[in-house]
Amino acid sequence: MPSRATELSSGLDLCSLSKADVSYGSVTEIHTGLALELDHGWEGQVRPRSGLARKHGITVVNTPGTVDSDYRGELIVLLTKLTPGNYTISPKERIAQLVISQVAYPKIIVLNELSETDRGVNGFGSSGSF
Repeated sequence: MPSRATELSSGLDLCSLSKADVSYGSVTEIHTGLALELDHGWEGQVRPRSGLARKHGITVVNTPGTVDSDYRGELIVLLTKLTPGNYTISPKERIAQLVISQVAYPKIIVLNELSETDRGVNGFGSSGSF
């Protein structure tokens, strides 16, 4: 059963169902044995745990991984190791966080032109520095 580490934690800790090895540069599926049913208008976001990232270079591959409200299968977390070496995940080890968030369903309108702004089409770094 996922739980929060503290009363004010925004994420629910997801734990590994069994032992698994995570290797540098590879993708490993970590089974949680958990399935959930979210109400329409809500999603789950699977995010890395900062402790695993800092101590072992472990992160969630598709972060944040999205769990749609119509998904009914097992939550499987895709982990990778960004630093050399291997790391063994133990059964019941906390491997990721699940944050439940509200989803907006905007009306999509196709336009031939967009309104102008001071920034315009300028991308990365174009808003200036502090």
